[in-house]
Amino acid sequence: MKKLAQLVLAATLGMSAGYASADAISDAAMSDVRTAKAKARDEYRNPQQTLRFFGLQPDMTVVEISPGGGWYADIITQVVKDNGKYVAAHFFVDESTGDYFKNAVMKFESQMKPGMKYEGAELTAFDPIKALDITEAGSADMVLTFRNVHNWYMRHGDEGIDNAFGAFFKALKPGGVLGVVEHELPESADDEAMKKSGYMKRSYVIAAAEKAGFKLAESSDVNANPMDNANHPKGVWTLPPRLALDDQDREKYLAIGESNRMTLKFVKP
Repeated sequence: MKKLAQLVLAATLGMSAGYASADAISDAAMSDVRTAKAKARDEYRNPQQTLRFFGLQPDMTVVEISPGGGWYADIITQVVKDNGKYVAAHFFVDESTGDYFKNAVMKFESQMKPGMKYEGAELTAFDPIKALDITEAGSADMVLTFRNVHNWYMRHGDEGIDNAFGAFFKALKPGGVLGVVEHELPESADDEAMKKSGYMKRSYVIAAAEKAGFKLAESSDVNANPMDNANHPKGVWTLPPRLALDDQDREKYLAIGESNRMTLKFVKP
């Protein structure tokens, strides 16, 4: 009876000494691969709910666009490492690339060595102008991008956005999923705000994806934050975790929390 109680408890919690959860995403999110600091942000980024919404499965080939320091990679790689494949379409590096981007790629690549947390992953590059072949055409089950769309728009405008979504469409198999999480600008706001605020209009993102050939399958409010009006002195970076105003109105912005974000699931027909 005692062992039965332990099994029930393990199943209920999705974790316990020696008992693995049946949910690969939950296991990965709670894994020791992730730091306590990373897990603390789950409150705002909702990775388990987001990845379930997109339909992540252990046997998928998944391309993550610009994974940065690997906050989501820490989870996704653990889900697909045995039966699928993770591709990091990281920053494109050439002679003009700044040290920040170079160092981010080098640090990520160092974690792909045998015995390290990203062992078995593949490293490619993405840039909306210079590097559009993120993986073999028609090979990916899923392409994911988290809070990147505004960067492409701010740096390259409509051309960068069109190129990006076109690259994602090319990479996916028919029936493949594009998952997008992005800071959301109210539809009532001036379009000019997208050029510097870090927020994008949902209608603009959907139109760009549809122009590339995608169909919007579903949207989710899992990353919505109604306390964020997207109108801040230093754009989205005013809010945590950046807190660009430092101590000015710090408590106010901490109370708002991280940005209001759209979560969109597109499918390649």
